[in-house]
Amino acid sequence: MMIKKIFTALLVSALFCLGANAQQLYNMSFDDWSKSSGAWNAYKADLPSSGRIWDTANHGLSLLGINGTVPEYEHVAVPGKGKAAAKIVSRKVVWEFVAGNLYTGRFDHIVRFKGAELFFGVPFTHRPKSMSGYCHYIPGIVNCAREPYLSMKGKKDFGRIEVILTDWNKPYRIVTCDEEFIDGATDPHVIGRAVLNLKEDTGGYIKFDIEFEYRSDATPSYAVITAASSELGAYFTGSTKSVLYIDEFKFNY
Repeated sequence: MMIKKIFTALLVSALFCLGANAQQLYNMSFDDWSKSSGAWNAYKADLPSSGRIWDTANHGLSLLGINGTVPEYEHVAVPGKGKAAAKIVSRKVVWEFVAGNLYTGRFDHIVRFKGAELFFGVPFTHRPKSMSGYCHYIPGIVNCAREPYLSMKGKKDFGRIEVILTDWNKPYRIVTCDEEFIDGATDPHVIGRAVLNLKEDTGGYIKFDIEFEYRSDATPSYAVITAASSELGAYFTGSTKSVLYIDEFKFNY
């Protein structure tokens, strides 16, 4: 009888932990990294393709021997064995400005040598109250700009961390050079949204907890987390001195 009770307790504990983990996305701690064909990836090398939910512009940049998003092992929010953070850097590559970024989804291929085809979103069916984590933002002065943002030159850059929960039935296709983007504030397919606007130097890591604003009682089907060192980088506008560190993201229920 005692053995049966112990086994039952262990089973309940295991199921509870499994349920808790299912409410998070893989590698929200940004501890797992690997490198392939010169590109840093925010997942373990032996992970099946279905589990590789994070991506960056590195697949395109690495062709030039550059990575915009890399693991950071020294400057982390929570130190310890095996701990890492993500370092996201904006830069100018040849003739184009490229904002550092990290997002849930998939980089597909380069388009016309001036953009990329991406697929945003990974399956997710929960309704968290908020997302917490740590970030350290260092904004530079905007030195690259295009219309309609030429007036940003000489001003302080700004970054963003954003989460949207949507009712999509498949990942959202984006062609960056055609400016096919998602406006999380107005898109009718967005069920919930949480945003952290970064406008000042944080002076080191700060802890944040951004609440979701839900627009309906619907159950989400996809989640997109994006982090960018230059929010207007998709429009080739920002500072080559802007850097964003992120660490230990977590959904709270």
